Amino acid sequence: MPAEARYRIATTADLPQLTSLFDAYRRFYECEPDLEAARSWLTSNLEERRSVILVADCGDMGLGGFTQLYPALCSVDLVFYYVLYDLYVAESQRRTGLGRGLMCAAEKHARTAGAARLDLETARDNVPGQGLYESLGYVRDEVFFKYSLDLS
Repeated sequence: MPAEARYRIATTADLPQLTSLFDAYRRFYECEPDLEAARSWLTSNLEERRSVILVADCGDMGLGGFTQLYPALCSVDLVFYYVLYDLYVAESQRRTGLGRGLMCAAEKHARTAGAARLDLETARDNVPGQGLYESLGYVRDEVFFKYSLDLS
């Protein structure tokens, strides 16, 4: 990991840079660019504490990436856990260890918060991501299927 990177919880002061990173993350997933909507979403998440956003603060270089954790409950196991929904590293910072650093920061935060586990989903063709997750001890679910009902 880059020595200059500091992993911390985002604040509203991070919104200008974080909004740009979040918009780039959404464009990666083929969403139309929309800085206003990205800022609104992040602002609500921070102000209402709907999620925990961790950033890789690279000092003078600014924010190099982020991950966003959403709290969840499991009624079967009777536990609190986090869903690691977003992970993004700026193109200029890729292959520097920031993704791994953000994942480790997420694990540390979840453990400190008393979460039972961290869950995530990734695209079937995201082989680099799968390699990172598996190298950190994440285990692919081979038992359950994911279903979704579009209500829009």
